[in-house]
Order: sequence, then C-alpha cells, then structure tokens
Amino acid sequence: MKKILIGTCLSAYCLLAFNFSAKAQYVLKDADKQYELFNYSKAIDLYEQAYKKKKSLHVAERLASAYALVYDYKQAESWYGITSKMPDSKPENILGYAKALQSNSKYSEAKLQYLNYIDKKKNVSEKQQAVWIASCDSALKWIKNPKKIELINQVALNSAQSDWGAVNYQGGVVFTSDRSAKGLESEESRPFLRFDGSKEPDKQVYGWTGNGYLKLYFKASPKDSLQLFPIKAGTRYHVGSASFTGDGKTMYFTLTRISNELEKVKNKPSTVNVEIYSSTKDADGKWSEPVSFAYNNVNDYSVGDPFITKDGNSLYFASNMPGGLGGTDIYVCLKTDAGEWGKPINLKEVNTEGNDRSPVFDEKDNFYFSSDGRVGMGGLDVYQALREGGGIGRVENMGYPFNSPQDDFGFSLNEKGGIVYLSSNRDGGLGSDDIYTIDQKMILAFKLEGRVFDKNSNQPIAGALVTLAKVNGSILKTETDDNGGYKFNLAKETEYNVSAEKTDYRSDVENLATIGLTTSSVLTQNLYLEGVVIDKAIRLENIYYDFDKWNIRPDAAVELDKLVKIMKDNPTIWIELGSHTDSRGKDNYNLNLSQKRAESAVQYIISRGIDKNRIAAKGYGETQLLNKCANGVDCTETEHQLNRRTEFKIVKQ
Repeated sequence: MKKILIGTCLSAYCLLAFNFSAKAQYVLKDADKQYELFNYSKAIDLYEQAYKKKKSLHVAERLASAYALVYDYKQAESWYGITSKMPDSKPENILGYAKALQSNSKYSEAKLQYLNYIDKKKNVSEKQQAVWIASCDSALKWIKNPKKIELINQVALNSAQSDWGAVNYQGGVVFTSDRSAKGLESEESRPFLRFDGSKEPDKQVYGWTGNGYLKLYFKASPKDSLQLFPIKAGTRYHVGSASFTGDGKTMYFTLTRISNELEKVKNKPSTVNVEIYSSTKDADGKWSEPVSFAYNNVNDYSVGDPFITKDGNSLYFASNMPGGLGGTDIYVCLKTDAGEWGKPINLKEVNTEGNDRSPVFDEKDNFYFSSDGRVGMGGLDVYQALREGGGIGRVENMGYPFNSPQDDFGFSLNEKGGIVYLSSNRDGGLGSDDIYTIDQKMILAFKLEGRVFDKNSNQPIAGALVTLAKVNGSILKTETDDNGGYKFNLAKETEYNVSAEKTDYRSDVENLATIGLTTSSVLTQNLYLEGVVIDKAIRLENIYYDFDKWNIRPDAAVELDKLVKIMKDNPTIWIELGSHTDSRGKDNYNLNLSQKRAESAVQYIISRGIDKNRIAAKGYGETQLLNKCANGVDCTETEHQLNRRTEFKIVKQ
C-alpha cells in the first residue's frame, strides 16, 4: 500500500459492472480488464480460474506480476518460477523470479537467477550487476550474524490491513491505515468527478489491494480507543502519512484527491498523483483547511513522505519529479525570509537510481531514510547517514533484523535520536504493513542448532531457508551451510516455531520452547524436507465413507485436516483431490459416486480456509485400479479395499 503513495501513481478508475461468466473465453477477458484497471485482487482470482482451464504464458505472467504488485512474495516467486521456465518466456521473467526469491530471503537462489538474467540480457550495467550480487552476498552475512535487537509488533495499533507511518503526537501516536473501521467513517465531501459517464471510484475499497483507502488515525494513550485524526482533508481517497512541527501546531501530510485540473483520457484510467498539504491548529484546537504545497503537480508527478523539522523551516519529502536520479528522490525545501518555500533541492549524496524515501533527521543531524537502490536485503531498507559539514557523510545499512527482505520504511525518532517506530511488511505481521518498536535489550540465553535433510535420501540440504518464529512475536531467518547446518540464539521462557523450506520441496515445521530451562544449553532440532513431484499420487489413509454416501465422517475429517495443514504450510501448491472406488457396481454409478465424494472432500477443505482456486475434485470411479480386481474378477475384501482410496497430487508448486 505504501508504494502507491510515492514512487508510483495512484490510479482512479471506473469500476465497470461486469457479468463474470463461468465460460473460459470470458474469464480471461474479464481478468485482463481488471488488471488494466489496477484491480489486482480481483484479477488474481480470475487469472487463477483461467489458468486452471488452460495454462498459458500470458496468464502465468499476469499472475506473477499481480502478486508482486500486491506484495504477496511467496505467490510471486511461485508464478515467476513457472513463467521463467515456459517456452518463449522473456528474460524479464527471470529478473522477476530473482527479485521474488530475494524478497523471500532465498539469497543463494536469488543470486543464481540474477546471474542467469545478466547472462541472457547482456546489457545490464556493471553498477546494477554489482548492487544485485553484493546485496545477496551481504544479506547472507547479515542474517547469519544478526544484531541483538528485537522488533516488537505493536498489536494495539496494527490491524489485518496496512498500518504504517507512526509518529508521536501530544503523548499519543498518529499513524496511517487502510483498515475498515466501523464507527470511524469519514464525513468528507463526496468525489465530484465522473469518468466518461461511468461510476465514480469506489468510496470504500481501493481496487489495487481490495482494502479500504488510507486515513490518518490517532490513539491518545494506550488506554484510549482509536479515532480518526480530526482533520478535514477534503477527500475520500488516500490520506497519510503525517509529520508535525515541534510545537504540534502545524502538520504536513499526503493525500490523493480528484482535481479539476486532472487530465482525462477517454476509456482509460486517469492517473491521480499524490500531493502534500499542510494545516495549522487554531487556539480552539481545530485544524485549518488544508493548504496545497507549492510544488504539488497532480498531472505530472507525486510528492509525499513529508518530514517537517521541529522549527518548521525545512521540509524534506520524496518525489518522482523530473530531473531526479531514479524512481523517487529525496528533496528538501527551505523556508525563505518571506515565509515561502524555496525551490526543491535534490539530496544527491543519498539518492540513487532506485527509490529513496522516508527522510527523517534527529536533533543531532543524524539522517535516516529508506532506499531500494543500494546494497541491501531486498525491497526498501533503512539507512543511516551522518551530516558532515554542509553535506551528508557515509551511508550505512542498519543491518538485520532491523531490515528485512521486504519493505522497511516509515519510521520516526525519539528525542535522543533513536528510532522509536518502524513500518514493515515483513513476515509474521498482523497485516500487510505493520508498525513495530525496537527492543535493543534482548537477553539471549540459549542456542538452537540443527541440520536440514532430504527426507527420502537423508542427505543434507545446503541453502535451505530456516525460519525461527517466536510465538506471537518476532521472526529471524538464516540459510543452511554446505552441511545443511543452521543455528540461532534463543531467549528465556519463550515458545518458538522453527521451519525449513527450499524450492521444489515441501516445508517442515517443528515446535520448541525454552520454558522451564534453568541452565544455559544447546537445543537441537533437525528438519526434513520432502521433494515435490508434480502429478504424483499421494494416498490419504483412513478416508472412509458410509455405503452409498459421500458426506465427510468425523474420522475422515481428521485425515483431511492433515492435508489442510500441508496446504497452509505450503501456500503456493495447488492440488487435485481424487476419489477412487473398487470395481463392484456399475461403472457409471461408481464414477458419479466418486465424483461426489471428491467434491465433498474438497468442500470440506475449502471450509477450513483453503482458497477454492488451489484445489480441484476429480472422481475416477474404477478407472485406475491398483490390482487385478476388475469387473468379473474374484477378489478378497482386502484386495477390493486397496482400490477404494482417496489420493491427492500436487499439480502446481
């Protein structure tokens, strides 16, 4: 969500009333239309339906792109992996695969794909090559030597949607969120611009993500309830993030609005760039009508991520205005003696060919910002720089786990210069982006060591990704060494989940705890990964049905729950669930009965939270017998039982 505010443009679009037909030729057409309107959450569902009907490079590419645009990196990795291996695939799909692997902490695999792309593309600059390769190498070192800090998820502020950009204000906290909060609806004026006579943009749902629009929220104290920040922003679309002067009487914030100056293109979405506005608080505590920043330009570029210094005389912001070094650059405007903002000055010492944003200064002139154009872990990383004379000195990556393979940005400082809030969409959060605080006093008392093995060959697996997740807490990741080994430090009185994953394997998850341990010790936990073989039938034991019935019995539900767990632990796999009968009875009857049983099992699995597009039902009747017991052959009950079975096979990794 945060990238839409700066670095890319917000697109206002018409939600056309489509009749989503089940016919294959219409599903793909509708998917393309939703994608072109930036309704990625809807497009994904439709493209998955289309792919199940007919596999094609176009559909796979669109799924990879759409999942990347909604920051679902696991799914993006899966689809880019598929597209990069399909006939006539473009080298750009290999680059997408490399970036997705990097976003999922698979740095060794990402490095191989970057090298693969460089080999095929030939014209990648040496500077860009160096950043990609050095980022993978550096990240591997950082995750194997993490800093002794812990990021604490601020559950009281976060939701299942996107929450970010928290700043202290009058003893409380102001932050940005796209949550749907009942009772906190804004009373702003309705949008007035219609596009080609069609419907206005949806007032509640932003099609890019399927969530609500961003708004500013205020929590006065831990005991107080959440409320909308009391400012009349004049828009029903995105509002946030905000920055305040030292006295708390002036604020700068970003918003998107439908402007009279907006350029309209018939039959195409109109682009609405992000703008900065300011407001001042009067003696009665009411905020004034927002005032447009002098360098807003709704048709040509975005400005956002405002940071106003305490004295109100310097405004730092990010923008993709012409003349920059990359996607978005960081600028500063200085207030003149006349009280006007001077021309934007590009901070060339820190800006890169990528996206640079989230600028903040502390009272000692330490400068913090986020960038995806430097050597980092992937996505936006947080960097620190010291002011030296009139410029910015050496820039340093804040390291792991301060940074993650995803986007780390939207932070604020305390009076002493330390970062008090950080925003991130890293794994383990409550929603898309979450707000974190930083604990720099973590006490580590125990060690965890183990190895990752191939379950079938019992050989160690090098380069497997191992994740240590504190129950209801933070996450650490590392890669196994050449012997499949890994290690972590553990805290006292804590429960953990430890898991391993590797491309083309099913993951393994185990639980452990340091609760009750009184002396320092080393805990050992080995993990075993089972290789994925596409279209290989795997039997589900003890799936029984009553005679001539297809409802799911309690004993069958227990076994199906094991499959549910496999699908939740491996969120990218698709399966076909097949039901088989023995040869007794009429062939067509057995075929119909097995189909009903397969569909019943699939519906049960969907009811347990598995997306419908990930699983298909197939009744085979007596067409795939495992032994000689065909029609008219005399067999024992045990031999017939062998053929009455339920199986699943993975059809997509």
